[in-house]
Amino acid sequence: MTCWYEGPLAAFDTETTGVDVETDRIVSAALVVQDAPGTRPRVSRWLVNPGVPVPAEATAVHGLTEDHLARNGRWPAPVMQEIAMGLHEQAARGRPLVVMNAPFDLTLLDRELRRHRASSLARWFESAPLLVLDPRVLDKHLDRYRKGRRTLTDLCAQYGVVLDGAHDAAADALASLEVVRAIGRRFASRLERLSPAELHTLQAVWHAAQARGLQTWFARNGTEEPVDPAWPLRPDLPAAAA
Repeated sequence: MTCWYEGPLAAFDTETTGVDVETDRIVSAALVVQDAPGTRPRVSRWLVNPGVPVPAEATAVHGLTEDHLARNGRWPAPVMQEIAMGLHEQAARGRPLVVMNAPFDLTLLDRELRRHRASSLARWFESAPLLVLDPRVLDKHLDRYRKGRRTLTDLCAQYGVVLDGAHDAAADALASLEVVRAIGRRFASRLERLSPAELHTLQAVWHAAQARGLQTWFARNGTEEPVDPAWPLRPDLPAAAA
């Protein structure tokens, strides 16, 4: 029987106006679907005119200027609907969805759906559960004593994955997918007997423990920055969609 990391996977990634999931906006997104390792992936891309200023700091990361998005991007409402439909299709097919640092991208999408569609991400998965594989959570749990950062670029170097065009949503999504396959192979003895559904549940527990550890480290170093233990989606706040 084929292990999940050798089977069909999808991956999702966004580029944004910033790092605050409650107020920042999606400017581009990509959904990558691959039926088996080595096969040609199918890529869906979205470019969004967020309707708000795009800070120079964000443009410096992903290269998308406010002028380019105003000229070439689509309005957010139909785009968010299409993205949610694309993710729902993966869930309906039972295909796991790879999302690097899932609480960021999925929460941001949820807030955009609330803002522009009077909907939520959870509503799309009432009939079929979303099965998320987060390479950051998996790597931190399975290789917890390795020192150093664990950004996507770091994980690609660690697992021998080529990342062409970092901070392009499609390139990052495909790289995340390949990292998860590599993690599966490296830690096969610990992962091959677990289903994606079981892993989804375990990652929520692992992420919460990782968040508590990071919070403790922050407190020890005099930092009051809160760390949210929720995974893969942060709970709604009353003013989230304002």
